[in-house]
Amino acid sequence: MGFLRGLVQRMYLGLRKMFALGRSGYLCDTCKWDYGDACNRPERPNAKTCPDYKRR
Repeated sequence: MGFLRGLVQRMYLGLRKMFALGRSGYLCDTCKWDYGDACNRPERPNAKTCPDYKRR
């Protein structure tokens, strides 16, 4: 069961990365938290991965 859970998690993260990256390549350009002080991550505004990413 642990092997399957790990496999599914890796597939999920891979698909999330694939669909999250827009034309620019940076998540911040299409993130719903990209305004004012809503996001205070150090990767901003050039994040390639982000656990808080939500598409607008």
